[in-house]
Amino acid sequence: MAAPIEILVLPAGPGGGGAFIGGVPVAAVEGEEIQRTVLARLHRMALAAGHPVRVTIHDERVGRVIPLQVNLDGSSLLTAEPVPATQRPAPEPGREQPAPNGGQPAPNRGQPIASAPAQTPHAPPAAPSGFDAVAEAVLADDTGSASPGGLSYFTEPLARISEAVRGGRVEEAAHLADHATSQAERLGPDHPDVMWLGELSAYIAYLSGEPARACHLSLGLARARRRQQDPEAAYGNVQSAATAWRAVRDPRQGLSLGGELIDLWDGLAAGNGPAADDAEQLRSARARMDRLAARAADGG
Repeated sequence: MAAPIEILVLPAGPGGGGAFIGGVPVAAVEGEEIQRTVLARLHRMALAAGHPVRVTIHDERVGRVIPLQVNLDGSSLLTAEPVPATQRPAPEPGREQPAPNGGQPAPNRGQPIASAPAQTPHAPPAAPSGFDAVAEAVLADDTGSASPGGLSYFTEPLARISEAVRGGRVEEAAHLADHATSQAERLGPDHPDVMWLGELSAYIAYLSGEPARACHLSLGLARARRRQQDPEAAYGNVQSAATAWRAVRDPRQGLSLGGELIDLWDGLAAGNGPAADDAEQLRSARARMDRLAARAADGG
């Protein structure tokens, strides 16, 4: 049986707040307590894995360590009695860690995470996409089944990559992913295993504080998905690219990548494309392009 996934819940306050699942930051939904956000994420992980997820929650808001199991129906149960927690610093998976909840303190009313109700079976959570989908596949036990190709050749390397990400060792994960990708290239650039390794590499680059590389990789994957006539998957890669692009600070680099991003996004929003219902996000991306252009003109 796999070891429980480690979860850290931080108290709200200056420079703090939010949560980390296996070293990966979890952004709280606006107006929602962080425990609900974490439990909803764990429920989706259980659904993706096809079996309950066991976790150890270090809840620093209440000073307790809570061993928990989240079931497929969204219910949760204690697997042992909570014990007093030992304070420890937040994980730092990479050189530049994306902040939970956009850098804002997460909602906190001092309630232990295990006390929050889980998602109900009749109201399943929305399917994750973009980097969220990659993160949930990495954090789930059954990594091999996450790839459309089943990863028959790369199950063992993928398990090592996932373990490194869960442990916050993103440099090791990046090295392992690059090596696995070079081995997989013999299968051809559009092979499902190669595509999945590309998505992992983009996600790891994002965690490592390399948003421009993460955006570039995700845009390449989106173009490949369009060639394969899989617009839904292409839009997932566009969403990953957009997440990474928003973290690119150099205005000229942001303009170059943003132009490619918006071209792909436009194509997927046309007609009844998968991006048609997300017009507000596309408008926001265009507005950021205007701001980047102004900064570039000012030499910023």
